[in-house]
Amino acid sequence: MSSLEPVLIAGKWRQSTGEEFFQSANPQIGETLPEKYPVSPWSEIEEAIEAAAEAYQQLRRVSPERIAAFLDKFADRIEARREEFVQWANSETALPCEPRLNSVELPRTTNQLRLGAAAARERSWCQPVIDTANNLRSCYKAIGPVCVFGPNNFPFAFNSAAGGDFASAIAAGNPVIAKANTSHPGTTRLFAEEALAAAEETGMPSSIVQLIYRTSHADGARLVAHPLIGATGYTGSRRAGLALKEAADKAGNPIYLELSSINPVVILPGVLEERAAAMVDEFVGSSLMGTGQFCTNPGLLLLIENAQTSAFIEEIKNRFSKAPAGTLLGSGVEKSLLAGFDALVKAGAEVIAGGNSAGEALCSVQNTLLQVDGDQFLANPTGLQEEAFGNACLIVTARDQGQMVGILENLEGNLTGCVYSHSDGDDDAIYNEIEPVLRQKVGRLLNDKMPTGVLVSPAMNHGGPYPATGHPGFTAVGIPASLFRFAALHCYDNVRHDRLPGELQNANPTGNTWRSIDGEWSQKDISQQQ
Repeated sequence: MSSLEPVLIAGKWRQSTGEEFFQSANPQIGETLPEKYPVSPWSEIEEAIEAAAEAYQQLRRVSPERIAAFLDKFADRIEARREEFVQWANSETALPCEPRLNSVELPRTTNQLRLGAAAARERSWCQPVIDTANNLRSCYKAIGPVCVFGPNNFPFAFNSAAGGDFASAIAAGNPVIAKANTSHPGTTRLFAEEALAAAEETGMPSSIVQLIYRTSHADGARLVAHPLIGATGYTGSRRAGLALKEAADKAGNPIYLELSSINPVVILPGVLEERAAAMVDEFVGSSLMGTGQFCTNPGLLLLIENAQTSAFIEEIKNRFSKAPAGTLLGSGVEKSLLAGFDALVKAGAEVIAGGNSAGEALCSVQNTLLQVDGDQFLANPTGLQEEAFGNACLIVTARDQGQMVGILENLEGNLTGCVYSHSDGDDDAIYNEIEPVLRQKVGRLLNDKMPTGVLVSPAMNHGGPYPATGHPGFTAVGIPASLFRFAALHCYDNVRHDRLPGELQNANPTGNTWRSIDGEWSQKDISQQQ
């Protein structure tokens, strides 16, 4: 057997001590790629944890400027090697080189790293609070070694060794143990190579990033529950995520999950009268973009029956049937998607377009629409919210406004929910009734805009109520807010001034305003109070 690809442990690339291995595949042509990646045994995982714990102690003495320099350098190195990154990711995921990988996802990834660098320098995410009268102060600081489990659908922007969770954890001052997604291990290896080189160039602890490719289920649970682990970031299936959450919760370790979401889109009657053709274009484009493999893909379309409803659904059906079926990320996604159809049909849905595999060699499924009426949905709301991750959607038709409210009341938590309404206010009365219900079910509420895509902005919330995520108070996208998942609140009571962290001393190198219990002080005011 040829040698396995090396793991990155304690600052060194080396052969794994594991004997089991796996290979990724090119889903476009259905061929297994030649590289073999090891399944790390527990002894190797534990060594990575111990190295990360040592790196965490070292990082506590590293300046924010140096952490920022590392993230900036890492971004520069990725861009210098972008062609190789794009080719690797394309071969492992079949996502198109242009525009998706090269012009969209890679720039987003390097932008996230640079935003993380800016947050590390600027320090406002620490949220220092100073009570001078009682000499009591608090701020957020790094929590400890962070495990990152990346998803299959974003080989760059959510990659465990370079994506948003990675950038947030490092910016907050934590080392990262990256667990590669088995759909794109080679891409993740390239990121880890450049991260290690950037760490060496900027004088960072060598174990600031480590890479393993796969673990057993039992060892994955032991990893997130280990007493030296500060927190875990996970994006993936609900089943696997909840198994990790159970282990982490038993150990008292924080774990932040992005699990599943069907992202309801409500189209009110006035819109169909005003611009039905444009709505077909928007909905079909959003549903089939990237073969539907986005966390925010609209998987549930909600309509109130009227004279335009049947024709609108028929046009969507025709467009789904005529559009080419794209390539899915792998055979596992294809199998899961087909199983999702079966589950929805058993729950009462009818397939009105597609529903089968689209090719023998390709990982591909026909563009699929399913449909139920409001009574059927309310008879089995849990079963009819099974996520069919991919190029598929369930349409639910409510008989009236009251039933639409009832449907929304029975929704599970989602990342997004959007409402399309008449531009001149004809739907405002309905909107005002349904908005408060939908608002409680989603992390991000949209008006007249499809949910596909997540802007990297400080105001973004890429989170939501369970089962979209494990906790509704945190976001995986949007710096500095995403850093709080990997931070702990540190309080200092009567601690001598020269022993305080810089954020809680008089000096304010950024010139920002710090909060106090009595109001807000500028840097000058703080100095005078002391």
